[in-house]
Amino acid sequence: MTEELPAQPRVRGRRPPRGEPVVDRALALLEAFDANHPHLTLSELSRRSGIPASSALRLAGRLLEWGALERGADARFSIGLRLWEVGSLAPRGHGLRQVALPFMGDLEEVTRQHVLLAVREGEEALMVERLSSHGAVAALYRPGGRMPLHSTGVGLVLLAFADTGFQERVLAQPLMHQPEKVPVSPAALRRTLAEIRRDGLSTFRRGAPGPIVSVAAPVHDAQGTVVAALSVVVPAENAEPRLLGPAVRTAARGISRGLGARRVLGTA
Repeated sequence: MTEELPAQPRVRGRRPPRGEPVVDRALALLEAFDANHPHLTLSELSRRSGIPASSALRLAGRLLEWGALERGADARFSIGLRLWEVGSLAPRGHGLRQVALPFMGDLEEVTRQHVLLAVREGEEALMVERLSSHGAVAALYRPGGRMPLHSTGVGLVLLAFADTGFQERVLAQPLMHQPEKVPVSPAALRRTLAEIRRDGLSTFRRGAPGPIVSVAAPVHDAQGTVVAALSVVVPAENAEPRLLGPAVRTAARGISRGLGARRVLGTA
């Protein structure tokens, strides 16, 4: 495995030290946006990307022409639909989502709460899709957003079925449950991961912003590799994980079969 080089610091007004300068700067502009900053003025775009305003304006103009950015009547920039159009072609998102949606719809109809589908991206879980009923418990994460592996139902499933070396790197870090800011015991987390691998199911409880229970199961591909996790998120009050578990596991197996899996955990 090739060792990943550390990121080079960006210096305002200078070209990036390596890589294609124009591409690097265009990507830096796009990275300036996040869930808390979906709309940015030119000065904010310049500050958050570390690119001088004159260069930021020129690059933003090209991105506007291509459709990667849009500009509102208030002159603020936002991500354009062309990026969504291109991003929807990602095999780990689009193909998986298309197979999973009918099963997710069945779960959402039964639970009348949230149904989540996530994949592992680096050391986080990335939510590919979420179906939510009216009146569902407040959601902490959004579709397209990232979630901690150690502190979400889907994340625990993805971590449990990751390779041992990756698990050890995660466990070696100081981990905190989010958003409660409670330290995670590595020993307790190891036991939890072992139980998930044994049962093919994760039950996770969170106390804030509202008490919830998440029940999650792994999704396998044609090679039997866990490529995603499916979960339902329901209010902790009157939650019955023993009843939810079989439904989530059955839906995850259905998605796995749709992806070509011939045999998944717990089936003949």
